[in-house]
Amino acid sequence: MIFLVEEQPNPSSDFFVLPALRAGGEAVRRCRFSDIPSIEALQGATVVFVRYIPPAWRRLLEHAHGHVAHLVLFMDDDVLDVRASAGMPWRYRAKLWHLAARHRDWLRQRGARLWVSTPYLQQKYADWQPELVLPCPVPPPASMCRVFYHGSASHQAEIRWLRPVMETVLARDERVYFEIVGGRDVYRLYRGLPRVTVVHPMRWPAYGGFLASAQRDIGLVPQLDLPFNRARSHTKVFDITACGAAGVYSPGSACVAVISHGVDGWVVPLDQAAWAESILALAGDEALRMALAAKARETVARLADGYSRHGPLPSSQ
Repeated sequence: MIFLVEEQPNPSSDFFVLPALRAGGEAVRRCRFSDIPSIEALQGATVVFVRYIPPAWRRLLEHAHGHVAHLVLFMDDDVLDVRASAGMPWRYRAKLWHLAARHRDWLRQRGARLWVSTPYLQQKYADWQPELVLPCPVPPPASMCRVFYHGSASHQAEIRWLRPVMETVLARDERVYFEIVGGRDVYRLYRGLPRVTVVHPMRWPAYGGFLASAQRDIGLVPQLDLPFNRARSHTKVFDITACGAAGVYSPGSACVAVISHGVDGWVVPLDQAAWAESILALAGDEALRMALAAKARETVARLADGYSRHGPLPSSQ
């Protein structure tokens, strides 16, 4: 068994360490700093630290003396020499010292092997006889599904309401990514979820280009029954259709005045479990998403045609 110890999933592990370990055919267990196995589980194991040596793991290995077969540190930056980080923010330098550089002698005393990412590091630490590990491209995920909610600052209630919905969706389907607009408060709210992108709010001209710049798959409009929401129109249909997505709408939304469930969108009761199941169902059915999106484009085209023929204002006659 190989224990891969990393602060969190990261490109160093995915580009360098995991391909090298998997090539050997041995089972790999990815562990964050707080994932501490039993001493018995380390019997005959290999422990690979990616960049950093967390104190809890150092204490574990000191108690498990003689259990671990091999100890390895991989680094793709010069984390063992604090002089190399001169000029960088002091917080980052302090982190390098605390989690890497101060453990250098300890690693040598325990006979740890050193894996490095570049010939420069291999030459600098030549006395350690490091092994050069070359990067391997990460295969792109198959058929990813991008779900988005682009609510403004006036949609804080909906942003909070969606948090448990997307927690369920992201936990059950690793192909789903979620994109949401917001500032630091939204980032903090969604920070613990995987595959979430928080986009900084932008002005309307920039937002139009942003919508058109990438294909999205499922757009969400969970309009809660609040006094401020009762005055809203169905413009979210235009945003969702503009980026080729299928929409999921709440029954109280003004959007249901122009959207029919199962034809050009989905209308789902404002129940968080029901929304999670609906998003998961759409994420797993590309053909259905495409059909809904195509019909939504026809709906928007009819609305535009009606506007051009009848005008924006009622007749004065």
